[in-house]
Amino acid sequence: MQLQAYLDRIGFRGTARADLDTLCEVHRLHLEHIPYENLDVQFGRPVSIAIEPVFEKLVTQRRGGWCYEMNGLLSWALEEIGFKVTRMAGAVMRAVVGDANIGNHLVLRVDVDKPYLADVGFGDGLLEPVPIAEHVFQHDFLSYRLEDLGGGWWRFHNHPAGGATSFDFEEKPAERSQLVAKSEWLQTSRESPFVTNAVVQRRVRDRLAMMRGRSLKVLTPEGTSERLINSADDYVGTLKSEFELDLPQAQALWPKIVARHEELFGSKSGPAV
Repeated sequence: MQLQAYLDRIGFRGTARADLDTLCEVHRLHLEHIPYENLDVQFGRPVSIAIEPVFEKLVTQRRGGWCYEMNGLLSWALEEIGFKVTRMAGAVMRAVVGDANIGNHLVLRVDVDKPYLADVGFGDGLLEPVPIAEHVFQHDFLSYRLEDLGGGWWRFHNHPAGGATSFDFEEKPAERSQLVAKSEWLQTSRESPFVTNAVVQRRVRDRLAMMRGRSLKVLTPEGTSERLINSADDYVGTLKSEFELDLPQAQALWPKIVARHEELFGSKSGPAV
């Protein structure tokens, strides 16, 4: 694993330093060039949180990944550059489900002049790191909020069109065993949304593309567009054109994707999955 290979993968130019400018640029470029996706779960392939296979998949094979892979790779790269990084256990939808969801998300604290929240693994969230402090903020045309819950817990409130409304995180190092257990559950349990739904997302400046099942939604400052993917060829083509994923083998997922859509909506039309 070489840092330069990662920097080339995300299109970073210049000298990487352990400063805020580098942190923000690496974070943004990672999101632009490495999409969020859970397609290996759909293929039934084991997904590891170990950095070596994550690097091979996301950098060498030019794939995307989900939170454990995306933020795992980012944390490794930032530490290689010289940043102090703390891997924290996140809890998507803890506001609704409770503590049972702790560890179903990996988020990062990066200490520069102050502590920053970094997260390239939520799919439709932050564009750049933000200070860990109560505030409302806007990244391009999307608005977010950080809330101090007390006791070391924080809540990230997503933009209104987001796939999940919030996640919580605790400002202390995550227990690796907890992350491993949650990762295994999320990729194997029939109750896991990652098992039932194919999800691909890409966050770039002034554009957020979200494909859930066969429904593609694109948000821009001008508005929101939606369309249904029409065929296996259309699905593979959209992966390449919209998400920079060259994955012709994804054609094999099409029958499963269509079946899931019809299970939810009873026809070949309906809102985003």
